[in-house]
Amino acid sequence: MQFTTFALSALSIGSALAATTTSSAASTVGTSTSSSGQVVVHVVKVGNANGTLEYSPNNIKANVGDLVQFQFAPNNHTVTQSTFAQPCQPIALNSPGTVGFFSGFMPVALTATTTPTYTIPINNTTPIWIYCSQASHCQKGMVMVINENAATNKTLAAFQALAAQATVNLPGTATSVSSGTSGTSGTSSGSSGSGSGSGSGSTTTSAGSAKSTTSSSSIITVQASFVGAFVALVAVVLL
Repeated sequence: MQFTTFALSALSIGSALAATTTSSAASTVGTSTSSSGQVVVHVVKVGNANGTLEYSPNNIKANVGDLVQFQFAPNNHTVTQSTFAQPCQPIALNSPGTVGFFSGFMPVALTATTTPTYTIPINNTTPIWIYCSQASHCQKGMVMVINENAATNKTLAAFQALAAQATVNLPGTATSVSSGTSGTSGTSSGSSGSGSGSGSGSTTTSAGSAKSTTSSSSIITVQASFVGAFVALVAVVLL
């Protein structure tokens, strides 16, 4: 199973906060190792233009301090955190005191030229269970895990089996969208949790800052405030 990681310096992340547009070009496949002052980003593709209901890869290992970036392919999917025991329900319903994360519905047209992204930070190595809350996507196997503990019976295969038996598929509560980004969560309809909405740009969970992380095939749009400050500085020098 392949997964993609990028090692980015803290400086490059800090200079590209918030307003980010990722190109629709596929990310370069490969791995990078982290070292002091660098952040490893694991890229997960959400869905596929051919209609495949999957996260790819759907089972990854991430260290504390890493980021996981979800890149949404054409269709309309979500990234929703759940518990192992209730695969198709947001974690807040079954784990008191835990809000969890929810990307909101991310509709992407087949003709779209940009790829919406949603990034979460890894704060510990406890297994993180994820599902798509669109229609019956969860029941059809669109689930994944970060940091599975293979030594227990709580495996991805067992999680998928439980999801297939779920009677509902519910969306979560949208986490905050950082300044300078766009990404409006959709609304659900019916107990199946199906929904639609608009969502573009780059979002992060409230637990982390809006770190813009892209591959060499991506386009980074630097914050307008940074550009404005630079222009002002040049004007002062000329005067």
